[in-house]
Amino acid sequence: MSRSHVYKRDHINTDEIIPARYLNMDVEAELAKHCLEDLDKDFVKKVQPGDVIVAGEDFGCGSSREHAIWAIRGAKVKCVIAKSFARIFYRNAINNGFYVIESAQAIAKIKDGDEIEIDFKAGLIKNVTAGIDIEFAPLPDFALEIINAGGLLNHIAKKNR
Repeated sequence: MSRSHVYKRDHINTDEIIPARYLNMDVEAELAKHCLEDLDKDFVKKVQPGDVIVAGEDFGCGSSREHAIWAIRGAKVKCVIAKSFARIFYRNAINNGFYVIESAQAIAKIKDGDEIEIDFKAGLIKNVTAGIDIEFAPLPDFALEIINAGGLLNHIAKKNR
């Protein structure tokens, strides 16, 4: 079961996910300490392993920086659910072994703190708190293979063994 952290906003950019002042580090645990701090200064105090972020349209817009994925993953967030993602963020997430869900309905059907369960393969979010189901298009098998391998580099290494 995951707890939701809902940001009813569109265009949450990579500088809000991990401010540029921290781009001189690449250790996920260190980046995690600053995840979303310019958007929600208490996020790192509230987030627990397995929690999810829910947001509006164009999540991850702005600069292309893998640090944004590393900060979220370092905070032990299970996935991000958004109406839509900036394309480069979306691909960076998959390439770094991090699951993202596009759902136009989730932002309206999940409230901050709701308990949810996600079936990634079936494309189903169960909002346990509200007692409702939200369907989404699951990622294709090739993307799941990359995520399950821990990222694109690991996926390629496994294929070449």
